[in-house]
Amino acid sequence: MSIHDIKEYIESGVLEMYVIGSTNKEESAEVERMMNEYYAVRDEVHAISESVENYAMMHAKRPDPTVRAFLMATIDYTERLKKGEKPSSPPLLHEGSKAEDYSEWLGRSDMILPENFTDLHAKIIGYSREVTTAIVWINKMAPQEVHDRELEKFMILEGTCNITIDQDVYQLEPGDFLTIPLYKNHFVTVTSQIPCKIILQRIAA
Repeated sequence: MSIHDIKEYIESGVLEMYVIGSTNKEESAEVERMMNEYYAVRDEVHAISESVENYAMMHAKRPDPTVRAFLMATIDYTERLKKGEKPSSPPLLHEGSKAEDYSEWLGRSDMILPENFTDLHAKIIGYSREVTTAIVWINKMAPQEVHDRELEKFMILEGTCNITIDQDVYQLEPGDFLTIPLYKNHFVTVTSQIPCKIILQRIAA
């Protein structure tokens, strides 16, 4: 195969299709044969692969820390139950709730932050089809979200934060309670030097 033929093969688009997995069995075999025989083809495939990887990294979306935290918390809670922990029913949060109402869980040695804590960490302390209760630590912020199937309630235990609901900003400190209405955009911004530690409850609407 002449240099001109190799150049035409490289410019045909088949190498890009090979890298993204769009070639059929015969085309893939041909590309791999050409890579073995011609350095120019091999180098081009490597260059295309690197470009695709760089593009993917540049446009990758960081996983929502809230979703990740509660997924890990659910796995942790399931494992604890398998090891013999008895299901519990923490009291429902309301205007008169106090930290002492949750001392049974707050005083446990396993309800602490891990050393690798970065964004948000959660420990589920009660679960049913109607109510999920968790101890949550937020380092800097919890991203915007909207709930259409569950009411979300907060009670601040440590630190301070602002919870923005649509255009309204609520400045919260230890002991404060707040309910997030359905269908409202909201996000949390921590205003203290320490993570904001809260009791969070999600109640099926």
